[in-house]
Amino acid sequence: MFAIMFKRMFDFMYRRTIAVDVVQAIIVGGLLAYFTANRITANRIIGFSSLQPERTISSGMIQGIFIGFALVLITTILILDDQVEAIQTTTNGWNTITQCNVPGNGILLRAACAKVLPMANVAQEAVYWTTTVDSTGRALRGRHNYVLHFPAGQLPPNNAFWSLTMTDVRNYMVSNPINRYSVGGRSDLVPNADGSVDIYIQNTAPAGHESNWLPAPSGDFKLWLRVYLPGAAILDGKYNVPPIVEVKG
Repeated sequence: MFAIMFKRMFDFMYRRTIAVDVVQAIIVGGLLAYFTANRITANRIIGFSSLQPERTISSGMIQGIFIGFALVLITTILILDDQVEAIQTTTNGWNTITQCNVPGNGILLRAACAKVLPMANVAQEAVYWTTTVDSTGRALRGRHNYVLHFPAGQLPPNNAFWSLTMTDVRNYMVSNPINRYSVGGRSDLVPNADGSVDIYIQNTAPAGHESNWLPAPSGDFKLWLRVYLPGAAILDGKYNVPPIVEVKG
């Protein structure tokens, strides 16, 4: 009840910050400590202390302080999650953020970037996409075979290079029989007859397409697409990475 009351009081601010919510949570914790202490005192005065376990004013205050810190933690996590969603763009299952490390970013935006892209460059240096789902929104799993199809002339535009990297869902690279952890513009990818490029993402080698194979683990996995010195189409938001498509049969 008190958390809701004070949340509404602070919502009059046009822009909320972590500092505001931390102060809010501390105030709520302090109030809980105050009311808990008063309740203990009142119970002693009117003789109700025998109806509940023995508690002291100091224990009630400590309880309120711990609740306040818990509210600080929970509130901060929720705010950061909301901020990540607000700055993240999702197209064809790929998530990307281009606002990180820009001079003048507020503390909330910097914290959100640190959570999802702790080592990110500014967008003019590199742009990053991640995905854990295929074109239908289902989780990427090693028991399925997938293809990332770039139409002719639609490889990621760049003035340096691009790479597609395989990790598990905890962002750790996974071992594979050919020690290949990424493919990209500096790989010997073989184009199709029409100039398009297919990257085969699966646990076992695709017959006849080994040069374009990105080995996947047996379990769930995550893909990272990095483009260094990205072209204007990327910086302008006009370029979309194709979806990951499951290959049946």
